[in-house]
Amino acid sequence: MQKEFKMLQILDTDGNIVKGQKTPKLRDEELKNLYRWMLRLRVYDALAIKLNRQGRLGFYAPLGGQEACQIGAMAALRKTDWLFPSYRDLGAAMYHGWPIADTFKWSRGQIGGMKIPEDVNMFPPQIIIAMQTIHAAGAGWKFRLKGEDHVAITFFGDGATSEGDFHEGLNFAAVNNAQTIFFNQNNGYAISVPLRKQTKSETIAQKALAYGMKGVRIDGNDIFAVYTAVSEAAERARKGEGPTLIEAVTYRLGPHSMSGDDPTRYRPKSEEIEWKEGKDPVKRFRLYLEKKGLWTEEWEKEIEQEMKAEISAAINEVQKAPIGEVEEIMEYVYDEMPAELKRQHAEVLSWKEAK
Repeated sequence: MQKEFKMLQILDTDGNIVKGQKTPKLRDEELKNLYRWMLRLRVYDALAIKLNRQGRLGFYAPLGGQEACQIGAMAALRKTDWLFPSYRDLGAAMYHGWPIADTFKWSRGQIGGMKIPEDVNMFPPQIIIAMQTIHAAGAGWKFRLKGEDHVAITFFGDGATSEGDFHEGLNFAAVNNAQTIFFNQNNGYAISVPLRKQTKSETIAQKALAYGMKGVRIDGNDIFAVYTAVSEAAERARKGEGPTLIEAVTYRLGPHSMSGDDPTRYRPKSEEIEWKEGKDPVKRFRLYLEKKGLWTEEWEKEIEQEMKAEISAAINEVQKAPIGEVEEIMEYVYDEMPAELKRQHAEVLSWKEAK
């Protein structure tokens, strides 16, 4: 039985390969594309925060600092695999194909914001903490029953591991040998509650032992460690070897959400500086690429400008799109509207006509 949960690190904080470790077999263009996506998320996050403060976005949970987790994980999977994200995983969703404009519609509560394009295998971002773990467990079970060569991956924070749905999801997946990857982004805080006040376990990864599944602990700010761990977990799942729990140790640079959270009230400034300046996943990967001659300042500026233009076009498109009417909320819940909802729907329409 697995006894140790040492943290896997391949790329150190200075952009060097850790002695004895091997990098994933990726071509130079693939490496550059990973960095391009990480930088795009960093730009997206900064601009989304500004848009929220301007009142042009609704709910938004900053993802800055967790770029390696989301991009490294999704890059290791196939387009045909299924994603079950939380509200902080818009980066993973965009990499998997969800359009930027749709992330804005979702945030603003506009009509169509929960509608996922037919060619994108994902569920809408889950707001209820840890519920997506159950959905991913069910999908992974379905893949095994049908003999399908797909994997389901779900992302969640450390706070989710204190919820009942987390335990139900893992237990169900393990018992049924589901083709599911449970990816925990352990950023140290469930809003303002530190991990030490949530669990007595030394690691989240070791919780896998109770369910009889593989547990892995990695440096979540090391994109190579993320890519490797998810690749191996996906391979095990496709071979019928069951689910995996991955604990990626990371840090959110911003607040829990833009809904009034102030991290300075519960996180020491020295801790924030340590993670931002010494462990930043974007900076770490940039240093690696620079040493390989694959990065230039001019190239980075080009990516930033492209992303800013893309975001500007997307938010302008969304602001011109229909917001949606009250009755449409009822029309998209059921395939066939129940009698009580029909009554309420008619009541709304008559109220609008009377106005």
